[in-house]
Amino acid sequence: MLSRRGYFFRGVRDGVPIALGYFAVSFALGIKATEAGISPFFAALMSLLNVTSAGEAAAIALLGVGTTYFEIGFTQLVINIRYLLMSCALSQKLSPKTGFLHRMLVGYGVTDEIFGISAALDEELSPYYSYGAIAVSVPGWTLGTLLGALMGNLLPARVTVALSVALYAMFIAIILPPAKKSRVIAGLVAVSMLASAGLTYLCSVLELTWFTEGFRIVALTVVISLAAAILFPVKDKEVAE
Repeated sequence: MLSRRGYFFRGVRDGVPIALGYFAVSFALGIKATEAGISPFFAALMSLLNVTSAGEAAAIALLGVGTTYFEIGFTQLVINIRYLLMSCALSQKLSPKTGFLHRMLVGYGVTDEIFGISAALDEELSPYYSYGAIAVSVPGWTLGTLLGALMGNLLPARVTVALSVALYAMFIAIILPPAKKSRVIAGLVAVSMLASAGLTYLCSVLELTWFTEGFRIVALTVVISLAAAILFPVKDKEVAE
């Protein structure tokens, strides 16, 4: 079993690719923030406090058209509600002895990618592993936003768009190893991708504007996870032995 220091640096190691991907994506976000009239300082502060690409992009767009804070807050709730499910899932990997403050700090850093590397751990999740991942990922996200706001216009638009592809490639790299180990996981990944594409197309055709991306992610997560739990239950270690 690793020490706190060991878990921390393991998190740092696993978080470096995430930080690089975040830097690329948030660089483009910083450019959008400047175009919406947001100063570089507040753009970076927003990234530091939120750490959510879709949420920040929506907030920047709404601030650019002068919408109310209530509308911005409600939009953030809808877009980021999936993190509630991710936090609930990770809470089951933490030791029951983990204190409230540790849980709150781990919850601050729950993103799609950090959730991915945390959920992929075979052993119990240490909060210090999360701290290590957060320690490199969040600065990468914040610094990228700041530099994008300060000098993003110096780069061609095609370059900033191309940089964002790195994040998706990294996320694929996170889910491939567990998918290779289990046919069930591989099948669920495929089903999730097809269901997401199908539901997005259906909402577009039927013009279901109220059924936003955040709601779709939550709905698919609940339905597919529930079906998987019923059809392919995972036994406790004690029972398996």
